[in-house]
Amino acid sequence: MLFSRKKLSSIKNESKRKEFPLFILAGSIAALTNVICRILLTIFLNFEISVFISYLIGMVTSFLLQRKYVFKSTKKSYKKSFAAFSLVNLFALVQVWIVSLLIKFWLVNFISSVPLVEFIAHCFGVGIPTFSSYFGHKYITFSEKSR
Repeated sequence: MLFSRKKLSSIKNESKRKEFPLFILAGSIAALTNVICRILLTIFLNFEISVFISYLIGMVTSFLLQRKYVFKSTKKSYKKSFAAFSLVNLFALVQVWIVSLLIKFWLVNFISSVPLVEFIAHCFGVGIPTFSSYFGHKYITFSEKSR
């Protein structure tokens, strides 16, 4: 055996320690994609629809990054992982959409610039599901156990 059990365990523990920071990094890239797409889409569509469509674009970006760089040990097929990923993200989408709209509604009373209000509201909305998404993807989407 090339590595002892202790060494393999150490490698696996190190990989687990890096998992959450990598999740945050990949999620941040996907969130940035989401926000930039929302800004561009708002030129053509209203805020509510732009939040929804940009979320879907960010979601696909996130899936590809999470699968390749964060949860590499999954044995699930892309089809099964994406189905589970979509289910977890459906819950997150509801969180993003509601938070974005509530913060926009609240901030309009304090800030007169609608684009600034929409930007702030959307950024908060995108950040809210970080922890629920991490645990959902860790234990449902990319779990090491086959279901």
